[in-house]
Amino acid sequence: MTVMFTGIISDLGEVLQVTETEGLHRLTIDCSYDPATIDIGASIACSGICFTVVARGQTRVRSHFSVDAAAETLRVTTAGEWRRGTKLNLERSLRLGDELGGHLVTGHVDGIAELAERADLSNSARLVLRAPPQLMRFIAPKGSIALDGVSLTVNEVSGDSFSVLIIPHTLKVTTFAALRVGARLNLEVDLMARYAARLLEAAPRR
Repeated sequence: MTVMFTGIISDLGEVLQVTETEGLHRLTIDCSYDPATIDIGASIACSGICFTVVARGQTRVRSHFSVDAAAETLRVTTAGEWRRGTKLNLERSLRLGDELGGHLVTGHVDGIAELAERADLSNSARLVLRAPPQLMRFIAPKGSIALDGVSLTVNEVSGDSFSVLIIPHTLKVTTFAALRVGARLNLEVDLMARYAARLLEAAPRR
């Protein structure tokens, strides 16, 4: 069975340690999850990237878990840029019967988006992001998208960029409050948009 997420962040984590060995990064991440509920082999999305837990532990105050980022993950995501102190959006995998509060997210990052503009409004923030050209065909107004693991609705699309509006709650419970122009975010396009595009490509031409 394929592991899925919803894009609804359940915790803010922080990188405690990065150990590099032959193209592999072992990341130890601080969290508030009860370590007794974190199984070895479980899937946790870290800023939009689906990782497998390989170790877990607990200090007097907080708990932590470790994951391994392979060369391909380091190449196509922002994980290679993470250092001690990097804040991460965390979400545990969807279980049968859980509420689908966002949209279906796989944790398989399609590319990296760059924050081009940020406008802080009275109670929200408007972000304009540039995406790789090959991914823009999957991004449409009112469609869903995941940025650093957060399920968002696209507002406007223009050329190689799109905008999203971040509500106060999302600013409070994710890493988005600290985002500045130039920030790089893991981007996953909507699964339904990808399937729709594939069906159109496979349709017989008349």
